[in-house]
Amino acid sequence: MFDPSIEEASNTQINRPAADSSNGERAKDPRLPQAEAYCRKIARGHYENFIVASVLLPRRMRQPFYNVYAFCRFADDLADESESPQAATRSLIWWQGELDRCFLGQADHPIFIALGQTVRELGLPKRPFDDLLDAFRQDQVKTRYADFPELIDYCRRSADPVGRLVLRMAGCDSPENVTLSDRICTGLQLANHWQDIARDYAAGRIYLPEDAMREAGVTESMLGEALACEPLKRLIAEQSAIARRMLESGLPLAERVPKWLAADIRLFVRGGEAILDAIAAADHDTLVRRPKVSPWRQMLFTAQAIFGRL
Repeated sequence: MFDPSIEEASNTQINRPAADSSNGERAKDPRLPQAEAYCRKIARGHYENFIVASVLLPRRMRQPFYNVYAFCRFADDLADESESPQAATRSLIWWQGELDRCFLGQADHPIFIALGQTVRELGLPKRPFDDLLDAFRQDQVKTRYADFPELIDYCRRSADPVGRLVLRMAGCDSPENVTLSDRICTGLQLANHWQDIARDYAAGRIYLPEDAMREAGVTESMLGEALACEPLKRLIAEQSAIARRMLESGLPLAERVPKWLAADIRLFVRGGEAILDAIAAADHDTLVRRPKVSPWRQMLFTAQAIFGRL
């Protein structure tokens, strides 16, 4: 795991080459091979979360996905592994500045050198990257959500941009496809939230909507108990059902995208449903232990996705 501090990350630079004006066509940055190797190292270092990129993606798409993943992974570590919310905010503001420089063609950090190439080749917009960083910064100052629409707005920036970038990379980001992708990404985000209620509470964050908690008779102190009480389990069951419906309603996207991406989409939906199944198998008590999908089941999903693609 790399150190996400600004001091460490700021030193991870590759000297910028002198501008080449010998022809009108933009020359490929000579720093690119080293930068792409850096992104591959980050992605493969988190292989358990990125197995699809190495197994299902066409070879030509792997490096672009590594580059986008490295940006997201690095930002996530800045948000979650800094010594304090204040330090995380400073780091994320610095990372935002590096992103801005990337889109101006002034990248020095290896992630942005590689990402800049992907942005130019595939025409990726800046907005999804901005939205992701905005959500990471929000996590440092906002720890409660008044209602479900407020939570969905957070998911719109913390989860949906990833799906939108993938659709653009695959050249199939029609408005209809974006809507379906948003449902899948938000459903996955919600499943992760209900899986991690105890972990988030220990970090000072609660994603369960406050109005739903009041209606269910659930107090914040109940989230710190060793076992979930019946009102909390019913609330988790209700919220899990919403997440499952969102995943299912987005699944038709798999019939509307290139075959290689369809396999990934089905895998992500199955993975989200497996998390919800694990929560249900634990009687919706995610306090006593964090429900997880077994490695064998993950391998089964991957194998099914591969054979489905073939």
